[in-house]
Amino acid sequence: MIRDPKAKQVGREVIGFQPKKRHPESIWASETPFRLDSRSRCSRRAPSGISFPEVKRDSTASRVRVCLLWKHPLVLAEVQRALPEASFELLPVRIESPVPGPLKGPIPPETLLYVIDGNSVSEQAESLVADVLALNPSARVVVIGEEFSEATAFPLLRLGTKGIVTYTEVRERLPRVLGEVNTGGFWVPRALLSRFVDATRAASLPRRPAAGSPTLTPREREVLEDLLQNLSNKEIARKRRISSRTAKFHVSNVLAKHGVRRRADLFLLSFPERGASQPT
Repeated sequence: MIRDPKAKQVGREVIGFQPKKRHPESIWASETPFRLDSRSRCSRRAPSGISFPEVKRDSTASRVRVCLLWKHPLVLAEVQRALPEASFELLPVRIESPVPGPLKGPIPPETLLYVIDGNSVSEQAESLVADVLALNPSARVVVIGEEFSEATAFPLLRLGTKGIVTYTEVRERLPRVLGEVNTGGFWVPRALLSRFVDATRAASLPRRPAAGSPTLTPREREVLEDLLQNLSNKEIARKRRISSRTAKFHVSNVLAKHGVRRRADLFLLSFPERGASQPT
């Protein structure tokens, strides 16, 4: 077999490539290292002659004001330990037992969040909630106590209480509870809330959320009525002759427009004002 000598020579030839010219150093293609500082988690030193605009941040974060109506010093100490000063401004107000008439002067009416010690003055817990809501109808009340049964919790929920917390849960959950209530939510034990919904449905006609509710479409108003009757998505779909997916879509819209996450929270929205009719 005859080989071509030219092919042999080409086989030995080394083909070289000319390296590309490096572009001038840029901000994002530079070799400068990353650094950490207090203004950002990860930033890059700017090359000479280039400056980054600084983002101005508010050094003092706004704190949530909370008024605590307390009777026992241990309750005051426990709440103080539970609420970090960086996030909450606590305004403690000591209450007497029995409460001498309606509360007026001691309670700051401009405060939105109120925590009431409902155990040491359990006989006045309902009147305290009613007095607070009378002074500030937009107030959001959380009641803490040793334990809550249907007899003690249901009247508080009917008056407009937004949260119920036991003493053992204060240190771990109170900041989260206040955060949820402060944004318009509720914090009630699931089992207790379920019994409250059942008792309300059995004792009275379906209720409507309070005045000032968001605007709903005709279909969403129908779904709201079904939710207040505690119907499931499948039952709503069958009743309204729509698909389960459409029913779920309308349910999500109704909950979102009312600012709640659970169906049962719509029932709690039915009791926001003092003097609301109570089931017999």
